[in-house]
Amino acid sequence: MPYSHHSHSGQFCGHADNSLEEMVQEAIARGMQVFALTEHMPRDQDEDMYPEELAASQTPADLIRTHDEFYMEAVRLRRAYSPKIHIFIGFECDWIRPSSRVLIENLLYKHTFDLFVGSIHHVHAIPIDYDRQLYEMAREKSGGTEEQLFQDYFDTQFEMLQALKPPIVGHFDLIRLKSDEPDGTFKRWDSVWPRINRNLSFIAGYGGIVELNSASLRKGMNEPYPKKEICEVMMITLSSTHARLRSIKVFLEAYNILRSAFFTLE
Repeated sequence: MPYSHHSHSGQFCGHADNSLEEMVQEAIARGMQVFALTEHMPRDQDEDMYPEELAASQTPADLIRTHDEFYMEAVRLRRAYSPKIHIFIGFECDWIRPSSRVLIENLLYKHTFDLFVGSIHHVHAIPIDYDRQLYEMAREKSGGTEEQLFQDYFDTQFEMLQALKPPIVGHFDLIRLKSDEPDGTFKRWDSVWPRINRNLSFIAGYGGIVELNSASLRKGMNEPYPKKEICEVMMITLSSTHARLRSIKVFLEAYNILRSAFFTLE
């Protein structure tokens, strides 16, 4: 049964294309039976605004208003397309610092969500997937090496997992996107691989699911998030961080990878 639990639209996300309704229509055209609408949660501090948001003179208040508009549109689309596809309404959380927990809990109280995706986009409150310059700033903050930054990433992820127990964990190994060796093995670092296994064990313990996310394939990497070596020791759900119509097509590529490289499906 084709499905996805992580998506973004250009209507409500600066790094995506197409309207939310177009994303739903494409999912239906591709034969998906379940599709989750999970725009990024709003951030409430000026220091956490991204460069393109600042260039557009946006404020945290604008992000909150946009997310409320997303929720209203998602509810409308679920009603309109319910005979053709089962739509989940959720959001992708941004765990930037421990105080993010309050913002996330308030959002869960504000609206009725079916799920949320627990993700890490920041280490030391610095974005690690936006561009190389910010990635290098985070690396320096960690001590100057990628091993240290990867340790801090998975420790931050563990902090988020313990606090939120997200039903779905997004792009588990996103940290490799801007790294020197995006396709390199995590096992090359004795300090990193145990942290990965610790986090996976914790997710399994509370019944969470790690998505297999094909966005990395669009960005030039050889394997989805997470890498095969991680997939071999966990349970997964398919997603592609659908950010444009083409992403839904790439999703099918990830599905084929799942079939041919990760598991034998009987």
